[in-house]
Amino acid sequence: MTDRPLSALPSTTARVVAFVSILVAGLAGGTIGYALVDVQCTGDCAVPTGLGMLIGSLSFAAGMSIVAVLGLRAMGEWRERNDVR
Repeated sequence: MTDRPLSALPSTTARVVAFVSILVAGLAGGTIGYALVDVQCTGDCAVPTGLGMLIGSLSFAAGMSIVAVLGLRAMGEWRERNDVR
C-alpha cells in the first residue's frame, strides 16, 4: 500500500477530456447557431449569423461546462470513497 495523501481531485486525463468536451460542445453550438440563423435570414446576414454563432457557442459551452464539473465532482467523490475502504 502506498503512502499518498487522500485527494478528491480527478485525474489529469479526466480533466483534459472534460476540457475537450467543452470545446467540442462550443464548436457544435456555434455551428448550430450559425445554421439556424443562416436558414432564416435573407440578404446581408453577416451580423445576425455571427451573433447566432456566438450565442450558440457560449450557451452550448456553458451547458457542457456544468455537465463536466458535475461529472468531475462525481468522479472525485467516487475516488475518495474507494480510497477510504
